[in-house]
Amino acid sequence: MIELETLNKNLIEVKTKIYDRLSLNISNVNSELEGTEYDACQFELNGMKMISRSSKITPKKVGQFVTFWKRNQNGETEPYSANDLFDFYIINAKFGDRFGQFVFPKSELMNKGFITTDKKDGKRGFRVYPVWDKTLNKQAEKTQEWQLNYFYEIDKMTDLKKVNELYNKE
Repeated sequence: MIELETLNKNLIEVKTKIYDRLSLNISNVNSELEGTEYDACQFELNGMKMISRSSKITPKKVGQFVTFWKRNQNGETEPYSANDLFDFYIINAKFGDRFGQFVFPKSELMNKGFITTDKKDGKRGFRVYPVWDKTLNKQAEKTQEWQLNYFYEIDKMTDLKKVNELYNKE
């Protein structure tokens, strides 16, 4: 049984409103001290390895920003790589009383160039566009379009079947 005090407030909310209803159990929580402003942590969900962040609203751009980096042996920041052991990168997004979660499989982030591979360097951070954001340019619109395939909103009408499918994609 996971101790709730090891989780940030967004993960506690997801756990009680979604994970518990789907019998998804959190274990082996490891908070990342350098990423506290993004609720950075890693954990297992029914044995699947998760990297988790909460996105931040920035004043000048639509969408929300989130970090996606680690420290290498030299103490420098670098993007996650194809060799890193994780299954999903999840991002909790809030705006006012709206709350949702992106559940990106590692394979999709590799396809989109966010993760370092032999062919391409990944990204240390990027923007996400929850369903409530109105994009202002074609690039943001295209990004939101693919991202929403991996997003669900947490409310009274949450589609638990879709959530279950998201956590079973790899």
